Amino acid sequence: MGPTGGAARPGRFFGVYLLYCLNPRHRGRVYVGFTVNPARRVQQHNGGRRKGGAWRTSGRGPWEMVLIVHGFPSAVAALRFEWAWQHPQASRRLAHVGPRLRGEATFAFHLRVLAHMLRAPPWARLPLTLRWLRADFRQDLCPPPPPHVPLAFGPPPPRALAPRRRAADTESELEHDAETRCTLCARVLQDEEDPLCCPHPGCSLRAHVICLAQEFLQEEPGQLLPLEGQCPGCKNSLLWGDLIWLCRMSTEEEEEDSELEEEHWTDMLEI
Repeated sequence: MGPTGGAARPGRFFGVYLLYCLNPRHRGRVYVGFTVNPARRVQQHNGGRRKGGAWRTSGRGPWEMVLIVHGFPSAVAALRFEWAWQHPQASRRLAHVGPRLRGEATFAFHLRVLAHMLRAPPWARLPLTLRWLRADFRQDLCPPPPPHVPLAFGPPPPRALAPRRRAADTESELEHDAETRCTLCARVLQDEEDPLCCPHPGCSLRAHVICLAQEFLQEEPGQLLPLEGQCPGCKNSLLWGDLIWLCRMSTEEEEEDSELEEEHWTDMLEI
């Protein structure tokens, strides 16, 4: 199985969080936002607009970040999730979710929307983690998250770097087989193709993305995107999201994190 909700995962962090206002004058207000750095972002909100906080939270603190959903494959995917959570009535994915009920607290309404989002496509098939940063705010979601979405508590673990192959190992492989082939279809992997590789030590799996996706989807013929499957090489269970993440991180250079919370981003990301 891939990394659990409490383990460090490779790649950049993209999360969508829920703030709760502790100010007695505004107590009960909530705010949904996107971040790549939860600790820094909550400080910005409590510092006001001059510190980078949003205008809707400025001057109304203190705010507490009580919940965050993370594990999105990209900033765009997280921003789409943020927009839909902020505007459920405008998202075609959430047409089945009723409006806020009379007497329903704002916090409870946002949790109800979140519960349905985690069960709705395309988010239902992403390798997400539901993390309560404040356990005393925890409530059971109805409907509950999909089985592959772990429930975690406390701050997110530090980011882990994807293991890189040693140059000596790469040279040895090239000498052994100048034409690396897909484990599943046996066709040569072209230079421009980034094959999926099993992260388990000793496993030699290297496969085209489409080949491994088709292999995993044999158990779910009606789906387009796999959730998980058994490695054809070592037979260990693998999460599809982790494989894609590892593939991307093995070819990308590490970048400095930059916040993308500007509200005008979401205008381009309607679902």
